[in-house]
Amino acid sequence: MIAQQPTLLPAHYRTLSVLEMETRVRDIRAQLGTKLFIPGHHYQKDEVIQFADATGDSLQLAQVAAANTEAEHIVFCGVHFMAETADMLTTKEQRVYLPDLRAGCSMADMATIYETEHAWETLQQLFGDTIIPLTYVNSTAAIKAFTGKHGGACVTSSNAKKMVAWAFTQKERLLFLPDQHLGRNTAFDLGVPLEQMAVWNPQTNELEAHCPIEDVKVILWKGHCSVHEGFTIHHVEKLRQTHPTMRILVHPECSHEVVAASDDCGSTKYIIDTIHAAPAGSAWAIGTEMNLVKRLIAQHPDLTIISLNENMCPCLTMNRIDLPHLLWTLERIINGEEGNVITVDERTAALARLSLERMLERA
Repeated sequence: MIAQQPTLLPAHYRTLSVLEMETRVRDIRAQLGTKLFIPGHHYQKDEVIQFADATGDSLQLAQVAAANTEAEHIVFCGVHFMAETADMLTTKEQRVYLPDLRAGCSMADMATIYETEHAWETLQQLFGDTIIPLTYVNSTAAIKAFTGKHGGACVTSSNAKKMVAWAFTQKERLLFLPDQHLGRNTAFDLGVPLEQMAVWNPQTNELEAHCPIEDVKVILWKGHCSVHEGFTIHHVEKLRQTHPTMRILVHPECSHEVVAASDDCGSTKYIIDTIHAAPAGSAWAIGTEMNLVKRLIAQHPDLTIISLNENMCPCLTMNRIDLPHLLWTLERIINGEEGNVITVDERTAALARLSLERMLERA
């Protein structure tokens, strides 16, 4: 829930020099001290990441924020669902801010609670009480609450295999939201044949299956990450021709055919750790968000690193968080203004925390 005005950056922030903005941010950080905590997602711009007190993936940052009980103001440099999760895991006395309320996630927006509840009703008619819902943490608080209500749990790209394996101990089938690619890649790695995976299309309200209905084991929501879907089998084939010795490392949000044709696949943390441990002189093509790829290139001059798609753009919604918006948010805090505060209603938060807790119990 968003209830703050104004939501658009005042024009005068665009007239400030980078040096002026950086100086002001440093001054405010010094003034607030431990009352301020700035988590920054790996996909953020360097101009923002330089001020982050912690960097990581979405759930990791929310957990770090929750552990920081001293901080009264948590300025989350990420996207909306990440700030929601931080709000749900922190205390009522702490406030979570999103510097630009337009910083959403196209993947999370592909599964609304209304679409999901409608799909669930239809799927219950088709399959009866044989389905457990799992949601990627890249989803709204409402979808997390939905899975909590129906006995399901959240997953991350790091623990997806463990959580999908757990789900199959609970029910015969699972519904995986909102990213079909992570769900497909994970289930396939666990031995579920592709033909036993169906796709729920929320636009047509239809189940797209290539096997008899009774044989369906995994129902994938028709959603995707616009960044990772930008890596195609064409990019893999081209790289094999032009750089045959270069290793291809991709994120499991990429399509199944790209993952299958690559040398390795793993979460953002896995990608970072793999590159950090790579031997000097090795060469890598990475299929993930461009801000992170550029940062890895800068951090590892002893390696040859390129993007698997040389024309790939950074995540557009992540990039809405920039230095002017960060400064604006901090100045509003100093001035006692409650701008861009992210709050989740307690009923939704309680069910969503249940979904998160089921995952964390098995992490």
